[in-house]
Amino acid sequence: MRDVSGLGRADAWDGVNAVVAGFGVSGVAAVDNLLFLGAEVTALDERESSHGERGELLESLGARLRLGPGSTATLPDDVDVVVTSPGWRPDAPLLAQAAARGIPVWGEVELAWRLRDPERPAPWLAITGTNGKTTTVQMLDSILRAAGLRSLAVGNVGTPIVEAVMDPTPYDVLAVELSSFQLHWSQSMRAESAAVLNLAEDHLDWYDGPDGMTRYAADKARIYHQVERACVYNVADPATEEMVREADVVEGARAIGFTLGMPGVGMLGLVEDMLVDRAFIEERATSAAELLTIGDLASDAPHFVANALAAAALARSHGISRSAVREGLSTFRPDGHRIERVAEIAGVTWVDDSKATNPHAAQSSLQAYESVVWVAGGLAKGAHFDDLVRQVRERLRGAVLIGADRDVIAAALSRHAPDVPVVVVEAGETGAETIMDRVVAAAADLATPGDTVLLAPGCASMDQFANYGERGRKFAEAVRRLST
Repeated sequence: MRDVSGLGRADAWDGVNAVVAGFGVSGVAAVDNLLFLGAEVTALDERESSHGERGELLESLGARLRLGPGSTATLPDDVDVVVTSPGWRPDAPLLAQAAARGIPVWGEVELAWRLRDPERPAPWLAITGTNGKTTTVQMLDSILRAAGLRSLAVGNVGTPIVEAVMDPTPYDVLAVELSSFQLHWSQSMRAESAAVLNLAEDHLDWYDGPDGMTRYAADKARIYHQVERACVYNVADPATEEMVREADVVEGARAIGFTLGMPGVGMLGLVEDMLVDRAFIEERATSAAELLTIGDLASDAPHFVANALAAAALARSHGISRSAVREGLSTFRPDGHRIERVAEIAGVTWVDDSKATNPHAAQSSLQAYESVVWVAGGLAKGAHFDDLVRQVRERLRGAVLIGADRDVIAAALSRHAPDVPVVVVEAGETGAETIMDRVVAAAADLATPGDTVLLAPGCASMDQFANYGERGRKFAEAVRRLST
């Protein structure tokens, strides 16, 4: 077995036998670029799909594709390194075999870090957290572009990191969204600055066992390892500050907090309706500098404002001007299905936040509205809803529940908000569209003028829908039919 521990972009990969576990978007990018470097590559995936023409092209370039049921049961004999897709658990048979044979396992992040251009290695501004990652990394990218930099949002959103670092024209800086899965397989990454937005229960089906939450948090904390400039943390979430305290960082790296309250020295926060910087100005001991107002943002929801502060903190750590922060944040518009206003009908506002796929995200969304008919349910992924219901019960006008784990939410409502009316909508046999028609009709019956009907499921969608996007679209379509 060849020693691959020191391999980088400038090294010879000829003769390296690499197995790519998973042939999704990141797996295809890994195969493509490993072939370009000269490695011998085998891609394994239980799914039959070979990504059509691109799969055929990679095969023509020498890749070996083993796709379909049973293809990942056994690791080939002659392997120097395994590159795993993010969702693969460490106890997956293929990865367990690699560990038993002493074969290194890299994730997409590890491979990408090694393949950076040695002449112009674009710095990484990295973001993780249970919720808000995609919005924050897109906000950050918007700011960096407003500053005139060649930037790209990569990682768990958009372009695979491997493709970005191998671009023939190097980027000035990368805004990198990282999941706990990606961080789990990362050893070498050293971000210029990094942020953990929050920490709450999620993916406990991946991190199973009594210490699951501890392992989940430990993987998130890896983002701060050897940070050069700034470790950005959430003042309202002490777990994120503790991660910074325990991190092994480069000497001189600063701890920078963000808060929805008045900021202390070394923080970004709010002064009345202004987002302000009290960390990256010379006069921070006595004053704060205005960045923009809440009214300049696309939403005044508290979690959206918090995301903007985190993005601003990372941008400011990179030396971005206040004017570019203002321009980047004021022009940014979030993707669909994130606190997206669908309609107002008879005094009731309808909002699609289908992207709220865990209880923490749903709670943040619910806390943005005073009186809510809550549409929730789906696959809970092992999460619990008791804390959420305790925090928001005074806001709930009613609840409409769907999906495989609706009983988990119903039980939490029964325990902590027994007076809140609950309607359960069974799936039936007529498809997702009719499910949402019945959901919307039930919510309309519960809502009164001044209420918000909020789709913030707190669960994944795959039990009844292709993804959270389809769930949100079906909800919006049903709302529009209601208004006709």
